[in-house]
Amino acid sequence: MSRKTIITGTLILTAANLITKFMGFFYRVFMSNTIGAEGIGLYQLILPIYILTWSITSAGFTTTISRLTAQENVLGQSGNIGRIVKQSIILSLMVSFVVSICLFLFADEVATVILKDGRAALSLRLLSFAIPFMAAGSCFRGFFLGLQNALVPAFSQVLEQAVRILTIYILAGIFVPMGLTYACCAAIAGVVLGEFLSFIFVIISYLRFKRRKKMIKKPTLSPYAACNMILAMALPLSATKIAASLLSTVENILIPQQLQLFGQNAKDALSSYGELTGMAMPLIFLPSACLMAASVSLVPEISEACAVRQNQRVSRTVSVTFLFTFIVGIGAAALFAVFPREICYIVYNRQGLGELLFPLAFLCPFLYAQTTLHGLLNGMGEQLFLFRNNLITSAITIAGIWFFMPLYGIPAFLVSWAAGSAYSVGACLHKLYLRTGVFPDLANCFVKPLLAGAASGLIIRYIIRISTPSKLFFCLSLTAMGLLYLVFLLMLGCFSKENMATFFGKKKNS
Repeated sequence: MSRKTIITGTLILTAANLITKFMGFFYRVFMSNTIGAEGIGLYQLILPIYILTWSITSAGFTTTISRLTAQENVLGQSGNIGRIVKQSIILSLMVSFVVSICLFLFADEVATVILKDGRAALSLRLLSFAIPFMAAGSCFRGFFLGLQNALVPAFSQVLEQAVRILTIYILAGIFVPMGLTYACCAAIAGVVLGEFLSFIFVIISYLRFKRRKKMIKKPTLSPYAACNMILAMALPLSATKIAASLLSTVENILIPQQLQLFGQNAKDALSSYGELTGMAMPLIFLPSACLMAASVSLVPEISEACAVRQNQRVSRTVSVTFLFTFIVGIGAAALFAVFPREICYIVYNRQGLGELLFPLAFLCPFLYAQTTLHGLLNGMGEQLFLFRNNLITSAITIAGIWFFMPLYGIPAFLVSWAAGSAYSVGACLHKLYLRTGVFPDLANCFVKPLLAGAASGLIIRYIIRISTPSKLFFCLSLTAMGLLYLVFLLMLGCFSKENMATFFGKKKNS
């Protein structure tokens, strides 16, 4: 397989991620204007439960099917692929029905005891209907990702987001006047309908693909053997995701509670939580869309290379991933650090939110690196290492929230989050070095991007100061900074001919 396959898949998924993230921004801006920061805070309380149910029912199966499909495909065993997909769907649906019923029956207890807000109960009960569709749809997406066919997962992602936005736009006028409880239900109704229509699309695409490719080869794996293969890989993956989601849920529940201990009342604490997690954080994660796509594409790429023992191919993939990750991470950090108030003014019409965005900017290199490093290690089968790594990282963040947020507020959370992310990146880099002998090039991955980011930021900052401000001018200025950043990287020689040739697929792998 040539590197063009992974690059094409990454570009397709990147485009889909960027589209959905931009759509999500319009969605959040509409929500912030409609239900306010407190309403977004309530919605953000429900989201960790949604992510937790995804981790239990879907996350492990998606990556497992992607890896096993890539592995069996390179060996020419198309019959085994069909059996793996079928067994995975059966297993994921069994789990999803149990989770869905439990969430529906115990929604009141989850809302009042865990989330500490009874207004979330109705939304949780409605959310339970989305879980089986989410689980089955994730299995089909894993199949297409394993075959490096990114178009179907990408389109389903855009479809799901579009349905969410359209649903709340239609329902907002009816439900919002009824209070925050029903306003959140309108948003969750969009989630349910989005998951359902996305599932319909991927299952139709799967059946058409099987018919067109005539995947009728007899499997060499028995149902029992296929089930064992799936569970051996999916259980540690699911455990990692579940642990991460549980700990993330604990973090998200603790933040508004600890802010009240810091001295804020319940309404202000929920509003501050909504500004942090529902408005500022989505901004800093926007540029990581391409890295999230690369992380998904890296799993089958690395799995195939490991299956046929192509060590040089693995090392080349790791090296180029390092370069790509740190260029994007440091560039994004420079952009948010230089223009925090302008960006918040463009997106939310709230310059004051820039005070929260500025410290978050310095986390970008660590957060973005976590995304791709986890993709590389997942492809190498290091699920147990990632499980331990996530536990320690979350423990560091939760300790900061528990002990220091009542004393220092939001800054305590930011510092503890930075400390956890720095530990995670350092541990992942060390593990990859032990596995591949590859370490990031300090000059190309760190020094040159820092110089390019500082130079482009200072130049555009000066131009803004001597010009008449407006939203259009700020947008053009941000675009100009991105272009200048790339120009300076080229001038500094950050992109060597060998790296560019590897990245764009001019070197074929045997």
